[in-house]
Order: sequence, then structure tokens, then C-alpha cells
Amino acid sequence: MDLSQCHLDYLPNSDIYYYQHPDMFHTNTDTALLGEFADIRKKDVVLDIGTNNGALLLYAMRKKPQQLIGVDINEEACELADYNLNHYHHAQAKIIACDILAFSHRPVSCIICNPPYFKVSDEKQLNRNEYLSNARHEAKLTLSALLKKASELLVDKGRLYMIQRSDRLIDIALGCRENHMEVKKIQLVYDEAKSDAQSVLIEAMKSGRAGCRILPIHTTKR
Repeated sequence: MDLSQCHLDYLPNSDIYYYQHPDMFHTNTDTALLGEFADIRKKDVVLDIGTNNGALLLYAMRKKPQQLIGVDINEEACELADYNLNHYHHAQAKIIACDILAFSHRPVSCIICNPPYFKVSDEKQLNRNEYLSNARHEAKLTLSALLKKASELLVDKGRLYMIQRSDRLIDIALGCRENHMEVKKIQLVYDEAKSDAQSVLIEAMKSGRAGCRILPIHTTKR
């Protein structure tokens, strides 16, 4: 990874600095919302699916979990995440370049994921930039495939934290239940300039009991 092409940035609501690449998906409001929402605990083994530059692992790092693991299909993104965590912040994270659907690992206690938002009905919709295409569209990782794989990789009572478009909420709830997970917390995210919720933050638990808390809404400002 040629860091001369990258720029130094910081995680919102923190003093943690890290590098971002101009061609790759940039940390945004959703990254910050999920980073703050995820309940990371000291005994956790945390897996970040689609780690990109490692921003979500940097948020998790603040809680000092037992282990951090990042997986991304793009090798260059993994190199950047590795630098941000292991060289820049000395977090001793394990960063793996791999398609998550082919990834094998002993079950973990916590998964965080800011997944692709958009279904693909026509390949013409895809961004020519492969980094952005993989991050935004479900060309290589659909929501249903993600939830199935997350369940396989979680221990019983392990937690999944994710953010998605609010119009996918029912898909998420049904997909979780189909894969032996229960949605335990929901927080809707509104843009102050719009009337409908834009995103939803989710905590789901593998082999959890039915019962879901609806947290106070979060409103983002422009």
C-alpha cells in the first residue's frame, strides 16, 4: 500500500487518526453510528465483515476486546486496514483478505458489519470502481447470504451489529430468525431534512430469546 496516495483522517467522536485511500469507500456517518452503537466487551473476539480501512475495528479497539479480526475481499483494503491497526495503532488485529462466504474460523462472540445496501437488478447499476461497487451493492454479498454466514460464525448468545437502510428492516428481522438469530435492539436513524427514517441500527443475538427493544431515534444533521 502506497501511503503517499492516502490522506490522514480521524474517527468522528474520537482522537483516533487513520489513513483513507481516495479510491476506496470512505468512512461516513453510518460508520460512526455503528461504531458507537456496537456494544463491544473486553472478552469479545470481534469480527468485522467488510473491514475496508479498518475504521469499525478502530472504534472497537477503544473497548479493549480480547481479539480483533477484519475480513475484506479487496487485498489493498486489507493492507490499509492492517497498517491503520497494527502499524499505526498497534492493535494486534488480524486482517484477512478473503471472500467472507469462503471464510472459516472458530466461532466469535461479536460481529460488526456495514454491509452493501443496494440490491442488484442490473449490472449497469454497478460502479466501475470495484472498491465502491463491493461496498455499496450486493453483487458479491447479499443480505440473506450475510445473515446466514454471520450465524455460522457466531457462538450461541453471540451478537451481530449492523446498519442498513430502514426499508430493509423486515428483511433483516426475517433473515435473522431464519438463521437462528433474534433481533434484540433497533434504533432508527433520521436525517433532520427528511420525514422518513433513512437507516436502522440492529443488534441481533444467536439463539437469543424473542423480545426486542426499540431505542430512541437518532437524528443526523447536515
